[in-house]
Amino acid sequence: MNLTEHLDDEENGYIKIDRYNEVKVEAVAHHYKDILVQLGENPEREGLLKTPERVAKALQYLTHGYDLNPAEILRSAMFKEDYSQMVVVKDIEVFSMCEHHMLPFFGKAHIAYIPNGHIVGLSKIPRIVDAFSRRLQVQERLTNEIRDCIQETLQPTGVAVVIECKHLCMAMRGIQKQNSVTTTSAFTGEFAKDRTRAEFLRLITANLH
Repeated sequence: MNLTEHLDDEENGYIKIDRYNEVKVEAVAHHYKDILVQLGENPEREGLLKTPERVAKALQYLTHGYDLNPAEILRSAMFKEDYSQMVVVKDIEVFSMCEHHMLPFFGKAHIAYIPNGHIVGLSKIPRIVDAFSRRLQVQERLTNEIRDCIQETLQPTGVAVVIECKHLCMAMRGIQKQNSVTTTSAFTGEFAKDRTRAEFLRLITANLH
């Protein structure tokens, strides 16, 4: 496996690495060369000579979440703390691939939890979003997976997740509605209560910065 580091920010506890398994790159690239032929293209022309390899590497990066353990990411920065108010991390960028058409969907995630003896390093929340979103996904499952991971790992008194995304499978093909946005939500514990959920929704829609 060939590892290429593009970003090393250990101070913030984050290392971003492009991982390319050369055997898989070669296998996927071979199939994409055939796909180009089936689409009516000439894979031997100058502009497409390296396209199969580039696509293979891009797909490996876009699905590198399969190699990550989101629960371990959270456990790596859990701290005992006597804090029991809502912690909100909003406007987390989301990039994923629809498993039905393998076209991108992208947008933002807003996440909150109410600690119950433990807090987690704030950078870990966006990291688990990446770990789950960098896979073939549907937005509904992505929302639930993030919620369940935080609930099961931190054991807080409640978790809230709201994700808003645009789906290119809707914008570029099919119904072709370019401005539609899909919103999904998932809640546990205290966030099942109207008052707590309303406070969370107010915070993620407020312009506080």
